[in-house]
Amino acid sequence: MDPLIDNSKREFLLRSAVLCAGSVLGGSRTLFAQQPAAQGSGPYPTEGMAGYSATGPLKVLKFQRRALGPKDVAIRIDYCGVCHSDIHTIHGDWGKIQYPQIVGHELAGEVVAIGTGVSKFDVGSRVGVGTMVDSCRHCPECARGAENYCENGNTQTYGSKDRDGSITQGGYSKFIVVDEDFVLSIPASIDLAEAGPLLCAGVTTYSPLRHWGVAPGKKVAIAGLGGLGHLAVQFATKMGADVTVVTTSPDKVEDARRFGAKDVLINKDGVDFSKYKRAFDFILDTIPYQHDLDRFIPLLKRDATLCRVGVGKLTTPNQYGQMTTVLTRTALAGSNTGGIRETQDMLEFCAAQKIKPQITKIPMGGVNDAWSKVIAKQARYRFVMDMNMNG
Repeated sequence: MDPLIDNSKREFLLRSAVLCAGSVLGGSRTLFAQQPAAQGSGPYPTEGMAGYSATGPLKVLKFQRRALGPKDVAIRIDYCGVCHSDIHTIHGDWGKIQYPQIVGHELAGEVVAIGTGVSKFDVGSRVGVGTMVDSCRHCPECARGAENYCENGNTQTYGSKDRDGSITQGGYSKFIVVDEDFVLSIPASIDLAEAGPLLCAGVTTYSPLRHWGVAPGKKVAIAGLGGLGHLAVQFATKMGADVTVVTTSPDKVEDARRFGAKDVLINKDGVDFSKYKRAFDFILDTIPYQHDLDRFIPLLKRDATLCRVGVGKLTTPNQYGQMTTVLTRTALAGSNTGGIRETQDMLEFCAAQKIKPQITKIPMGGVNDAWSKVIAKQARYRFVMDMNMNG
């Protein structure tokens, strides 16, 4: 998709803002240079942490964000969540990518400059950007507010062809320029450091729970208690459901109950789940690794659905028996993040219900260590880059 480029020569309404000095990177003592004030229409020089290969560590990349268009918003990035999708992308688990690549699609910060056509935000607005920064705007899916299912392919926050032909660079950086239609307003009651994970992990779990009608009286199982799962438990609980968590980690039982689960099942080889046969109205599977779906699907009531949102290596597909869904007319489905309107609704729901991710702040230079811990299942439950943290 090549979105139309607005060639207007109108001057931009701008105010200055200075980006904060960066963090210590890697094992060295090199600091991000202080970024220049956001003056004029750009382009804006900035820095970020990029993958240069599928196997090497992330390292500093200096690059430029595009000049403002009339509907563009320039954002100082203060925080960015670390999503497992970032790791899969750089490691090539989801296909070939162009290096160097900066990932990160759970970013939050403050507007420092706006184009003349911007009507939704002002300089100083608290904002976030999730998994996409553009779409075709005219297909039936975009027209109904489901830009995440754009029939012509949306422009992802990283790794997609942008309007100028360049490859989008994500939120492991200090600055970004985004069309206002793909910028989210962060409610005042939500801490900016906790906002980013809601924009991917949050809406990825919120959307299917809403779509499949999770509500009071429903029995719901959440498979996996990680970055996605710990938010899914909170959402389902606040929607009124009776929630059970299925996890391979016995040390997460107390956390699962703290997030709202009424019951916790330890999923290990040889475990007997027959007590829970046909027990659940809906199962949300957040596990990003290959696992046995035949263990979970029989736990569904007749006509119920298991929805997968955890996606791992494409070379290790999950399989299930041919009779598994036939005998009780159950369904296996998937769900992909959420549209902009639904994501904003999710943020308002979080503000009203006091839902938030459990995070651990890290400096940008700590991202390689954080990735190792995510892979080792040691995250509790989302690492978030603090662009102003030294270390």
